[in-house]
This record gives sequence, C-alpha cells and structure tokens, in this order.
Amino acid sequence: MTYFSQLLNRFNESATIKVSKLSRELKAAGKDIIDLSIGEPDFNTPNHIKEGAVKAIENNFSKYPPVAGYPELREAVVHKLKRDNNLNYKAENIVISTGAKQSIANLILALIDEKDEIVIPTPYWVSYSDLVKMAGGIPVLVRTKLEAQYKLTPNELEKAITPKTKLFMFSSPSNPSGTFYSQQELQALVQVLEKHPHVLIMSDEIYEYINYIGKHESIAQFESIKDRVIIINGVSKGYAMTGWRIGYMAANVEIAKACEKIQSQFTSGANSIAQRASITALNSDLTASKEMTAEFTKRKHFMVKTFLNIPNVKLYEPEGAFYVFPDVSAYFGKTTKEGQTIQDSDDLSMYILQNALVSCVAGSAFGEPNCIRFSFATSMSNLEKAAQRLLECFSTLQ
Repeated sequence: MTYFSQLLNRFNESATIKVSKLSRELKAAGKDIIDLSIGEPDFNTPNHIKEGAVKAIENNFSKYPPVAGYPELREAVVHKLKRDNNLNYKAENIVISTGAKQSIANLILALIDEKDEIVIPTPYWVSYSDLVKMAGGIPVLVRTKLEAQYKLTPNELEKAITPKTKLFMFSSPSNPSGTFYSQQELQALVQVLEKHPHVLIMSDEIYEYINYIGKHESIAQFESIKDRVIIINGVSKGYAMTGWRIGYMAANVEIAKACEKIQSQFTSGANSIAQRASITALNSDLTASKEMTAEFTKRKHFMVKTFLNIPNVKLYEPEGAFYVFPDVSAYFGKTTKEGQTIQDSDDLSMYILQNALVSCVAGSAFGEPNCIRFSFATSMSNLEKAAQRLLECFSTLQ
C-alpha cells in the first residue's frame, strides 16, 4: 500500500538544497566544511530596508495582505522597471509572490498542460525542468557550448521550437554559468520568436544587479514580443534578502490574473512585513547593491584565477551572478588515491566534499554534466582556504 501520488515520481529534490542540507549536517558533525554550494549573498540586509520592516511592525501591518501584493509594492516594482529598465508596466501587470521560485511555479501551473513543450537552454537553474515536469510538461533541453559562452544561438532556438512549444525559459544573468545576453544577442533571439507567436517567453532576471559588464538588458524591451514576455525577478540576490522570500513577475494582465488565481489557492499573499520592507528596497537607490557587486567582482577574479591554475580545467569567465562553472571533464576516468574511479561530475563533486571539505553542486543538476558549480558568495578568507584545498584535491587525481 502506498500513500503517495504519482506526482512525486515526476521530479527530483532540488540539488542545490540537497547539497546545502548535507553541508549543514557535516558542519554539525564537526567537519570544517566550506560551503560553496548555495546561491546566497553573505551580506546582511541593508539597514534602511530592515528599518522599513520595523516601521511596518510598529504600524501593525499584521493582517492578510492582498493575494497579488500590496498596491504600494506593485507600484514600487513598476517604478523599478521604469527606472532601471525603461520598461512601462502598470500595477495590474505585477504579482508579488513568496520568492521568485513561486513566481515561476505559478507561471508554469497557469500555462502548462500535459505534453506541452517548454524550451530550456542548458545549463539552467535546477528548478526549471522539474517544475515543468510537475505540471506534466515536456522540457526540451537545448545544450549550449562553453565555446559560445553557454549562450543559445538563434539557430538552436529555431530548431527547438515546434507547434507544441508553449514556453521558452531562460535567465540572464544565468545561474549557473554567469552568461549575460547583450542587447544584440537578445534581438537575434527575438527575430526567431517573432516568427512563432504561440511561444511565450519567461525571462528570469533575478541576478540583474550582479553583473560585471555594465547595463542589464531585458528581452522585454522589444515591443514586438513584450506582451508575450514574463519577467521574473525579486529582492533576494540584489538586496541580500534571501530569507525575506519576496519575488515578483511582470506580465500581460491576462497572465498576471491567471497567476494570481493559482497563488490564491496555495499561499495567498506573501508575508506582510517582508512586502513592506521590499517597498523600501525597491524605492531606494542602488548604493548597497553596487557595493555588493564590487565585492563579488573581486571574488570572481580570484576564483577564475584559481581554476585556471588547475591543469586541463576549462572555464568561461562569468559576466553576471556569483558562480564559476568550470568544465572538469578532463578528470573523468581518473583515479583517486583510494582507488576510486571518477566517473562523472557527481562523483567528482562528492570526492571534493569528502576530501577537500568543500561543498559544490554537480553540473548534471543544471543540465551540463561536464561541469561543477562553485558559488563565490562567501568571504574572501573562505575562498582562499577553499582554493588551496581544491588545488590539492585535484592534484591527487591520477
């Protein structure tokens, strides 16, 4: 006798959360683990944002908020999109959710039926494919190349689209690769999408403020497809507010209302105090975000240099987010000092955890089995220790 639904067999536990959980367990057991697995800024939420939350508590914002979010927060998102992206939306286009992950889940549940195809370039954020599977859709994974900086080409997109394609999902800057699409590269993709009006576009822009090459570019800037674009964003990464759990989407009114309907039966409105703090965040200047990015830039250069010093590792230098995603396939087939053969990135990431005491996430979780993701969202002292351990660990493989 089983109590469980078939739904549980469609998808896997989030790999990043699984590795982070294992890291915490090893730390609790007394192991000196350096956690480079999870994508969480190591900075504290800026004080002016915390003060916004305190004022909300004092002003008794303790009742159920509207399902789609407080009007003031939806207007703050509208303000941010105009200020930072020169995009024109109204509050009715915005839905506030419990993190960007819920925004994505709402969207998929609102759009996807059994056997619908969803085009996803790899490497992709771990939850994209599994959320699609939960809804009964079919992920169409298009493997990009390191030599192309893990960017999807127009030709690759064209070949992946069929009459069954419902949605194209991508992120820029990308987790895990750090890929950042330029305006010209987005325009080339748009020229393909213009020919397929039945395809909607989800643009995950959660790492918008953590970029190392200049102005962020959103695919929603192209008027010919804007009504088909769903922007996903939130306050977690750019404002060091991961635990506050506030994400949002910007979409045409029909899609926004559909996602609001879905959310009404799951969580209703997101946390009231976190919403009020997010109003402060979005209406403030970006000084704190820019300071974080400046520090991430230093760490990025250090981690890139570290991996380029490991023989036969190939690496695309990230242009955004806070990860390096080296191709470590040259070490598959090598033998550990204990006599174990490293078969793939899963074996190698586990060997690194056990022998270097550095946690990381195998690239198979992101659809790119030749790579491993290392987060540099931790202190420079931790990164320096991790680098030394990693150099020693790789050198033991023969």
